[in-house]
Amino acid sequence: MKHIALALTLLMGVIHAFSQNRSSNPKVILITMDGFRWQELFSGADSLLVTHQDYVNDSVNLKEAYWHTDPTQRRRALMPFIWTQVAVKGQIHGNRQLGSKVDLTNKLWFSYPGYNEILSGKADDLRITSNDKVNNPNETVLEIAENTAAFKDKVAAFGSWDVFPFIINTTRSGVAVNAGFEKATADTLSYREQFLNEFQDRIPSPWGSVRHDAFTHYYALEYMQQHHPSLVYIAFGETDDFAHDGNYEAYLKAANRTDMLISEIWDYTQNDPFYQDQTLFIITTDHGRGTQPIETWKDHGKEVMGAGNVWMILFGKSVEIKGEVKSPEQLFSNQIAPTVLKFMGLPPAPAQMPGKPLSLNNN
Repeated sequence: MKHIALALTLLMGVIHAFSQNRSSNPKVILITMDGFRWQELFSGADSLLVTHQDYVNDSVNLKEAYWHTDPTQRRRALMPFIWTQVAVKGQIHGNRQLGSKVDLTNKLWFSYPGYNEILSGKADDLRITSNDKVNNPNETVLEIAENTAAFKDKVAAFGSWDVFPFIINTTRSGVAVNAGFEKATADTLSYREQFLNEFQDRIPSPWGSVRHDAFTHYYALEYMQQHHPSLVYIAFGETDDFAHDGNYEAYLKAANRTDMLISEIWDYTQNDPFYQDQTLFIITTDHGRGTQPIETWKDHGKEVMGAGNVWMILFGKSVEIKGEVKSPEQLFSNQIAPTVLKFMGLPPAPAQMPGKPLSLNNN
């Protein structure tokens, strides 16, 4: 009996130590919504667009779903998880009407430069000048983490756009990336991964380079359940592509679906001991869109006024509850990468990262 008791004691000690190690290591989930305007995030459906005959097919049902004279009610209808749950457990920055400003530091205001800035912590307007599939010369925070002993093989990225393997430079970085129309690949695939691989071929995308966000989401969620990466990047794309199509109805519905997907990721992390209460969530966008003249809501780029205005949301581990920030401030997208490094206990941001880590709390 003494030997059994000793064995049980040792076993419990090993389990406790393993549990402590799993729960104490920091985790980050970084999420982007491509080209989602701060105007809809903070005010919901745009009064000038929600019934515009050029951009909406079914204005009656769209208004029934998302319209209210009160902008706080509109935004809650559009993004219920963000405004009923995140708003009371984290921070929401970028409502320029209240003086909270978040801006890009790159001056090009389209996707590849925006994602490079978010992930590498710096603008590179001389080398990142298009959305072409060219390997990123800059080292992203994903690559930095992947190439440290503590997070080796614990970094993963999932994107709807097929340019992400180049933005993350998978050839050099070694980061596990599933993007565009890529399928899950492994010696042994789960039933869900097999299903997603088969189903993705059967659901055509409206776009040649962007898959539906649902595939990106469920590939990511399944990978998290199977492998428990410590740093996860998920890049949703439908909001930008529906906007370029001039389909405001689909743009709003895509934003609403993305809110639901983010809610599902949060719920999963709160029920998995590996992530529960140890995970920092950061949500942002790669660029804004125009507002004046009205048709520029479809576009972005350096010629479009306001396309450099963005937003960011933080909640989870170590984040002071501030809700919607209503005081004057100026934040920049290049602060996200150094924030991830600091939170994960990695070496301080390299000198080429000019942005300062965000202050998550008052400490």
